[in-house]
Amino acid sequence: MIVKLPVMAGHHLLKNRMVKAPIHSETCVGGKVTAETEKHYEDRTKGGRFGLVIVEHSYVRNDGMASPTQLSSSRDSDIDGLKRLAEIIHRNGSAAILQINHAGCGASRSFTGEATVSPSGVRVTCGWPTAAPQPDIPEVLTTDGILRLEEAYLHAAVRAMKAGFDGINLHSAHAYLLDQFFSPITNKRQDDYNGFTIEGRTRIHRELIRGIRQLIGTKPLFVLRLGGCDYVEGGSTIEDAVSACKLFEADGVDLLDISGGICCFVRPGHDYPGYFGDTSEAVKKAVQIPVMLTGGVKDVWDAERLLQEGKADLIGTGRAITAKADWGMELL
Repeated sequence: MIVKLPVMAGHHLLKNRMVKAPIHSETCVGGKVTAETEKHYEDRTKGGRFGLVIVEHSYVRNDGMASPTQLSSSRDSDIDGLKRLAEIIHRNGSAAILQINHAGCGASRSFTGEATVSPSGVRVTCGWPTAAPQPDIPEVLTTDGILRLEEAYLHAAVRAMKAGFDGINLHSAHAYLLDQFFSPITNKRQDDYNGFTIEGRTRIHRELIRGIRQLIGTKPLFVLRLGGCDYVEGGSTIEDAVSACKLFEADGVDLLDISGGICCFVRPGHDYPGYFGDTSEAVKKAVQIPVMLTGGVKDVWDAERLLQEGKADLIGTGRAITAKADWGMELL
């Protein structure tokens, strides 16, 4: 089976091509890892079934919290809890990376106590269960505000390294902040971070890639999750994803994790395994680094088929393993 073959990603040899994709466990309290969080990862990484485990999205700054039960990487006091998660995953035999994120207008003053921010003040809800019926009108980030935000991402990446993770996953999908910069639907800026050129829409991503690399070095695994296509008129396209991913590869990303954009983690009218596969396949043909695909994978045989079809180099599963802790035991 292809899914059982090792694959190189940057300086890391992953023992197989199955990835536990990041998905919110809803177990954290005040951003902190709890005993329930530890059990969630213990049960789902037992036996080292996955070549790579991506720990759920963590907010890099309080105003970027996506829900009250989300994990935090925003404070030095978070490091001890994050370290416990990395140790569980390593002890169980998988590589471990931490996803870092800011929700942008997906946050809510109702639980952050702070104003929400976005590239252009455009509101989207993406069906988030925590979103209020009338979401907050987000403040438009100034250039100085973007630079301060980037500092929060850099600090979060350093905390992941201090916690013992093998690398980080930079979240730019599912209508969260970096995806809001990438999508023309939510990015109406006219400055260097503009929404009408690929260079403008990816400027913040590229600044973060270079800045994080400068701090953590070249050896940690750097994964970028991209909402490659919005699948709606006027949104980001597969061609946009290809152009952006070429830039990300040149800046030092080791692995590209392809998912949905403003459509979030679903694709309306498409419920088959690998429903973002048209985007991941196009990206895979255009870059030299490995490409990962998630979405709708229900069992290992779905993953094997997608690999055989050339849709990606690695396959991620999130909701299936959240629902069934012993998912994928046939990989052992």
